[in-house]
Amino acid sequence: MAGRGLSGGARIVPKGDSYNPAMPSPQAFDICVRGGGIVGRTLALLLARERLHVALVQPATPRQGESSDVRAYALNAASRQLLEGLRCWPDPAQATAVQAMQVFGDDGGEVNFDAARQGRGMPLAWIVDVAALETRLAEAVRYQPQIEVLEHPPASAALTVVCEGRASSTRAELGVAYDTHVYGQTAIATRLQCERPHGQVARQWLLQGEVMALLPMAGAEGHQVAVVWSVPQERAAATLALDDAAFAQALEQISNGALGALQVAGERAAWPLQLAQARHFVGTQGAAEGLAGAWVLAGDAAHTVHPLAGQGLNLGLGDAAELVAQLRAREGWRSVGDLRVLRRYERARKTALASMRLATDGLQQLFAHNAPAWQGLRNWGMNGFERSGPLKRWIARQAMGVNG
Repeated sequence: MAGRGLSGGARIVPKGDSYNPAMPSPQAFDICVRGGGIVGRTLALLLARERLHVALVQPATPRQGESSDVRAYALNAASRQLLEGLRCWPDPAQATAVQAMQVFGDDGGEVNFDAARQGRGMPLAWIVDVAALETRLAEAVRYQPQIEVLEHPPASAALTVVCEGRASSTRAELGVAYDTHVYGQTAIATRLQCERPHGQVARQWLLQGEVMALLPMAGAEGHQVAVVWSVPQERAAATLALDDAAFAQALEQISNGALGALQVAGERAAWPLQLAQARHFVGTQGAAEGLAGAWVLAGDAAHTVHPLAGQGLNLGLGDAAELVAQLRAREGWRSVGDLRVLRRYERARKTALASMRLATDGLQQLFAHNAPAWQGLRNWGMNGFERSGPLKRWIARQAMGVNG
């Protein structure tokens, strides 16, 4: 359907209502969103708020293990504002504010961020429980009449947005090249119960070829942290095979006992790490099944970065916000599938991604080398950055999603 919002008097049939063939088809969609993860659901809700009729394509049954998902995301102020606008921000116990961050090198290097200084009193980030956020988004989608949740793509839509993740089948069917640099690392995630409270401090250790982060969970006074431990691929199987006591002991040793005794409090998840970006974010007349109009890539289907900066989901939510902003600002005669409008989105997002890709990849490469000269250089650089003043404040606020 062309034009702004709904056109042609299309009727949205509330869930449970019977369909009257005399009425226009409820399957006449403005936009189809493929992928029911956090980015896909957020985008669908944002589009529905613009009075667009949205098809959200996701599996008919919930993903296995979603209720016990041990992943956690660091979300910045821009992401929080976006989700609060949709009334999908989790409760404080499931979105723990980070008031300080400590980053340790492997030879005395150290960088500290403090909300009172770099954030002007605003938290540096919030560590959000994935399952809690997905539940809030799913409930919002359920009660949004502008969104129809489908198991298969609809017959037609002026625009299809692909939010299926890094292994997107639709992107593959479209023949879009996905330039990938494999880091040779595996991320291992779980939850830990700590002897000492985390104090709303996120802690990260950058060690020769490894990155380990302890992220505060369960509220301001919590004793629980989320772990993201990036290990060389050749060590991943052995690390995952450790029993809970040995696994916790290894993390306690890396963290120098910063939180006292540690106990594993969740299952372990693992996935390979990569830096990737699609050659094209937009196009028309794709070869994917059921796709006849224009298409856009968003979230991990368009790009992935190393998790050491905690910006992956922030970038995906930034995609959703930018696409909706461009559709809202389009000229009155242009449809939601107009390629000129979509290319504005592509230019804006590739520009925003460039600096984050450079920063995360550069840090990963710097700490991947074990030679003494590299070790001395990176730790000297960390200590210099710690004393940099205005530069440190500017970078902190960029990561926080705050301008100025």
